[in-house]
Amino acid sequence: MSILAFLEHQSGKMHRMAWETLAAAQQVSAALGVEVNAAILGQGIGALAQEAAAKNAARVYAVEHALLENYTADAYTAAAEAVVRKINPSLVLFPHTYQTRDYAPKLATRFERALISDAIAARVESGSVVFVRQFFQGKLNGDVRATGPAPHFASLQAGAWRADALESGSAAFETFTPDLDSAKIRQTPEPPFREAERAVDLTAAEIIVSVGRGIGEKDKIAVVEDLAKALGAELAASRPICDAGWLPMERQVGSSGQTVSPKVYIAVGISGAIQHLVGMKGSKTIVAINKDPNAPIFEVADYGIAGDLFEVVPALAEAVRKAKS
Repeated sequence: MSILAFLEHQSGKMHRMAWETLAAAQQVSAALGVEVNAAILGQGIGALAQEAAAKNAARVYAVEHALLENYTADAYTAAAEAVVRKINPSLVLFPHTYQTRDYAPKLATRFERALISDAIAARVESGSVVFVRQFFQGKLNGDVRATGPAPHFASLQAGAWRADALESGSAAFETFTPDLDSAKIRQTPEPPFREAERAVDLTAAEIIVSVGRGIGEKDKIAVVEDLAKALGAELAASRPICDAGWLPMERQVGSSGQTVSPKVYIAVGISGAIQHLVGMKGSKTIVAINKDPNAPIFEVADYGIAGDLFEVVPALAEAVRKAKS
């Protein structure tokens, strides 16, 4: 038995969710008592594979072929199938990205299996893995257990596992060249899919200050924006703020917005509805400012201030500026 984690990359760099996926594989493998392997698909990816080999895994495979230089579903599915058949893992894990959603179900079908998609947690019971998925925009959680013989396939939600929990190590390194037939590659490479062109990519921000309906009025958002400027942070919002048109939709965090995992996430006037929590729970440090001491946001916060945001936020911004001066 073993676990195989597929590590995605973009523009010559490892995708931020690659390390989350490997961290999840390490966690599950420790509970099962099995080894972890990792695979990276592409062309000219030796440096990325060597970077992955510095993590705690048994072996890292650089799966290289000219037909993998640019993504197509047919080529990636065929290459991934070859790797899975070579390694024969019991469980295959992917980051839940647009690319994975495109080819991973097709890969699972080749093994007559279903893909358990967008899992937010996993645990081991009686020697098998139970994944947790959300339904109805996060209102319900459901346990999903794969049945039948291995391999089983699952993709993992962004931020569900923390990359800073990733264990370092020294993995063996192997280059693997799959046997791909160009005549069976029906697509031509296209630019990576994006849901919408965004002026800001919140997923790349290290510090985010997010405002919720507790702000009361559009004109008062300037109070929170001042704190964001003092911290050098990106300004974000919960869905009600964006639905009202007070901030653009590209700044929405949550199940119907962006999923983020910054070093610091400051939630101002946000009660903590589950639809918002699923978009930011992977943040390294969560700070909540809310006048309601019983607000659900405090249950996930590392630090909480129960008070009037119009008193707390300006004072905090001033303290930041003094500390920087």
